[in-house]
Formats: sequence, structure tokens, C-alpha cells
Amino acid sequence: MNSNPHTNGNITLEGLTSPALARQGRTPKVTPKVMLLFPPNWTPTMPHLALPTLTAWLRQEGISVIQRDLNVEVFDYILTKDFVEESVERVRAAFGPRGNALRRVGPPPEMIRWALESGPRLARQVEKAKDVLRSDAFFDGPIGLRNFQIVTQCLEIASLPFHPTNLHLQGYVSNGPSDSSRFLLEGVKDPRHNIFLEIYRRILLPDIVAEQPDVVGISIPSMAQMLPGLTAAWLVREAGLNCHITVGGPHISMLREELPKAPDMFQLIDSAVIFDGERSLAQLADVVANGGDLSQIPNFVYRDGAQIRTTARKEPEKIANLPLPDFSDLPLDRYLAPRLALPLLTARGCYFGKCAFCNVGYGEAESFSQLRAQALADQMLALHEKYGVRHIFFSDEAVTPRNLRDLSKILQAEGSPVTWGGCVRFEKIIDRPLLDSMVAGGCRMILFGLESASEAIIDHMIKGTQLPHMSRILRESSEAGIWNHTFFFFGFPGETIENAQDTVNFLYAHKPYINSAAMGTFLMERYSPAHRYPESFHVKEIIEDPSKDLAIYFDYEVESGMNEQMAELVHDRFLESLPTKSYPQYYVSDVYRFLYASYLPEKGIPHPPWLIPEEATA
Repeated sequence: MNSNPHTNGNITLEGLTSPALARQGRTPKVTPKVMLLFPPNWTPTMPHLALPTLTAWLRQEGISVIQRDLNVEVFDYILTKDFVEESVERVRAAFGPRGNALRRVGPPPEMIRWALESGPRLARQVEKAKDVLRSDAFFDGPIGLRNFQIVTQCLEIASLPFHPTNLHLQGYVSNGPSDSSRFLLEGVKDPRHNIFLEIYRRILLPDIVAEQPDVVGISIPSMAQMLPGLTAAWLVREAGLNCHITVGGPHISMLREELPKAPDMFQLIDSAVIFDGERSLAQLADVVANGGDLSQIPNFVYRDGAQIRTTARKEPEKIANLPLPDFSDLPLDRYLAPRLALPLLTARGCYFGKCAFCNVGYGEAESFSQLRAQALADQMLALHEKYGVRHIFFSDEAVTPRNLRDLSKILQAEGSPVTWGGCVRFEKIIDRPLLDSMVAGGCRMILFGLESASEAIIDHMIKGTQLPHMSRILRESSEAGIWNHTFFFFGFPGETIENAQDTVNFLYAHKPYINSAAMGTFLMERYSPAHRYPESFHVKEIIEDPSKDLAIYFDYEVESGMNEQMAELVHDRFLESLPTKSYPQYYVSDVYRFLYASYLPEKGIPHPPWLIPEEATA
């Protein structure tokens, strides 16, 4: 359990009255207490930045903070001998030969048999398997794969009693639409399908009862976290605790116009903080603890009696104004990764910010601020000194070429104490001398937004990149010793089969220089230019489902090119054609790829290409 961060070095004065204030007839201000929660599911390989960023700001303001990464706590709790054994017995009770599965549809019979037969053995192995994933033994191919599979199989068994819901390392699939307020209001209290209810009652609710925070803040960056996050809110409500429940994060910001139209959601929460929340959350904590006017808090959606009100947007906070993220009371030894990696931001926003498929800014006016390279290097070195971290992952939309250049020189002069990686655009200015300097300064992986290799589609989606530079940079970065990861997708409105083939041809033409990829199909996302101006992007109609009143993704019809179904077919066919990997565990998450890319050069092993069969590189 996390301790109360009233012991974070500040002397608290709660319960004490200053004689001077008493003589003046004034009541001293109470130090607010905030509990921050980060719910599942996020890949549990390193902390998310949301809570450490907020924690650092609030503590700077003299506010007591308890931060809980429920994501890693839940995975760690499930992946124990006792919990897996308990799950096997739940499967037996519900779906076994004498079970009561007639009351609901169960998993396939072969899954039930497998769980009952293999579950006891896997339960005995799971805690050792976690230890392997948290050590360099993970990099031993056969050992790493065997123990990774034990972990994933135990998560399958843990999910079976709640079928059809499924919690796995890369996501959470609920038994209903998480973009429906009606489903969420029922799903948070559904013990048959909500795996988090009982776990939270065991590992979270007693701590909230004991701590009695003024504010419980729940960060929700993704739609998969809506039900798990709001389950925590419901349990606080059910327990009758006297605290203000607020939610925030990118997903909540995308719903800023929809939440007031779904007032029943405020049965679970009191408010929502949208966009950057540091100042707003600090003000909220003070108002709740000491009294004040909620309407004066910026970036805020809140319940006022029977009304839902929204306050004005403040100027976005500059990243240079933020303190170093505070990871100090997170369980850094419990993340499922062979080495500690920590995230950082070099900037807020995107310096390009024009791509038609992307909703960076969520429909707001463009806002971008970045740290200077020296300040960024100082943060990296501070994290290295404080936590012993040697691997830092930049969570930016894209690191600017200027920061790539200047940061690399600074870190090289410091002896390159950390390795790092992050997203980079295919900019003309990126050349071999810069790439060599980046490697000397610790860069081990770049994630490139390829998106498409059809000139027509690149121009149509306003990507702002050019094929000759994309080609050159892939080759030069690979030759410099950088692991190249690419993002691409099929089905941007107007894309034809021939355009998609251009992308496939480009990938295979550059197969010696690409080490991994994340692919998918186009998603029509709320507030992206394609969503806001569909007629400009060959979109005939955006289809909204009235039952999904909290949707951020939409079906659509195109005027020309592939429809959604054809794009899925192209994606699946391409996926089926890929060469198999003997040790696919290294490719499961960005953090695993990054750590693998950092580990191989230590052993003098070249980075393996993605599209070349392993026997051809042996």
C-alpha cells in the first residue's frame, strides 16, 4: 500500500490553530489532500506521465498528494498464485461440470477445459514469471517467451469468470460499449462482468476510507479506461465517502462537449477537468478543502445542483512552467519490464499539428511549447540521479529536430548516461551527421509516422513529408545504429487499392532498414480535421450512433476509394503475409521494443529487420 504523502517533507498543520490567527478571529486554511488514481488498462511496462506531472505540481503548491497507479497494482495483484487459483475455482463454479453457467453464456468449452487443467500449474509459475519479465532474463529468447506466455495465459484465466470481458496486457475489452453512458452506469456495478469491482474493494477502497481525501482525481487517457476508472468513482459513491470525485485526461478532454449532454454521468462524478489540469486541480482542491466558488476554476465541467456547467478555457500551460515529474511514491519495481524506463515530454502539443487524421489539440487552437535542450537534459539527468533510471522514453507527438541536435550534444558531453527514444517526423533536415550524433548521445529507437507511402495520400492527409527524405532517413538511421519503428495505416478516405499497394511496396523496398511497425486502419476520430471538415477529405457522411453518446470514433462513408471493410481486408491480408518471429514478446509494446533496442548493442548484436525472415538473417 502507498503511504500517506503527508510525509513528503512538508510539515502539515491540520488540527492546529495558530494563536495569532485565533486572536484575529480567522480560521487557518486547511491543507488539501488529493488522491490521484490511474486506472487500468494501460500497458503496465512503465508509468504514465499523468499522475507524476500532476503530483509534482500539486506538491509544489503545498497540497498533500497520494498517487496510485492502479494499472500496475491491478496487474500485480492478479498475477499471483492466490488470485489465479481463485480464478480457476471461479471458472469451475460458473462453467465446470457442476457449474451454474446456464444462467449466462460462457466461454468456449475448450477454453474452460484448458483453464481447469492448466490453471493450477500456471498459478504455481506466475510469480516467478513476473520476476523474469522484470529482469534481464527476459532478453533470453526462449526463457523470456515462456514466461511472457505464462503471464498472458494467467490473465486469460483471470478474465474467464467475467466472460466476455477480457483484460490483457495491451487492452481491456468490456462486455458493452464504453462510449455509452447507459452501459457505463450499469457496468460499474455489475459483479458478473466487472473484474475490477472486487479487486478495488480489496486494494483501494480501504485506503480511501482511511485517508479521507478531499478530492479523488481519476486520470482517463483512453476509452479502455472509462469503465475501470468510473468503477473506482462508483465505489467511492457507494461507500458514502465525503470527497469530491473528478476525472480528467485526454479522453475526458475529447468528451468536453458530450459530458454536459449526459448528465446522468454526474451520478458517478462531481466534475471533470479538461485539457491541462495542473492549475485547475490545485484550485479545486483548495475550494473543496477551504470553501470557494467552483465557477472560478478554469477548464472545468461540474455539477451545480441539477445543472451541469462549464467554465472558460484558460491559456494552455507552458511546459517550461512545469516541475520535474514526481515518480517518488510509485511502485517502480513492479512494472512488467526487464529494466526501469520512465517517460518524459520534450514539448506539449505538436510542432506540425496539421495531419488530417490526428486530433492533437482536440479541436482547440494550435498550442505548442517545448523545453530547451538544456532543461530537458537536466530533467533526464535528475531522473537518472534520483531513480537510477537508464532508459527514458519521450512520449511526445514528435521531438523537434532542434532538440534532437542540441540534446544529443549535451548528453554526449555528459557521457551518455541514459538511452532514449521517441517519435520523430521525416524532416529533410535530419541527415546522417545528426543521426550519428543522436546515437552518440544515447538514442536507440525512433518511432516514425510513415502513415502512407503513396504521394497522393501523403498530400491528401496533409502529412507534410516527402518520399525521397523518408527513404533516405530510414536507410541512414538504420546504418547509424538506430532501431526504426514505423506507424502506418490503410483506408484514409480516398485511398485506393493502388495507393495501399504503394505503401506495401515501399515497406518491402526498405525492409533492411525497418525493425518494427504498428499498423492499423484509419479511425475517424472526434476533432480531427477529417472529422471536422469531412467534405474536404472525400467523406460523404459521418455516421453517429445515438446509443453511443460518448463516442470519439465514428463510422463513415467515403465518396471514393476503399471503404472501411476493404481497408480492414487489406490490413488483414498484409498481416497474414508477415514473417513470423521466434520471440514475438519483444514487439508487444513500445517499451519492450525500446529496451530490446537498447540491450542488443550492449551485446554487439545488430538490430533485426522486421520484414526479412529470420532464417535469411541467420
